[in-house]
Amino acid sequence: MKRLFFSMPLVFLPATVWATSFDRPIPQSQSATAEFWFFLASLTLIAALGAVGWLVSKR
Repeated sequence: MKRLFFSMPLVFLPATVWATSFDRPIPQSQSATAEFWFFLASLTLIAALGAVGWLVSKR
C-alpha cells in the first residue's frame, strides 16, 4: 500500500510537465444587433419587475 501511495505522484508528473500556460481570452466588441437585443431584454426585465411590484402591492 505504501508503494502505491508514493508512486501516485509519478503517474501525474507527465501531465504537469506537458501542461501549457493559461492564455487569457481576448474580449470581442459588441455588435449593434447584440446591443439592440440587450436593450430590449433590459426593458422587458424592467417591465416584468414593475408588473411584479404592482401585483404584490395589490395584495
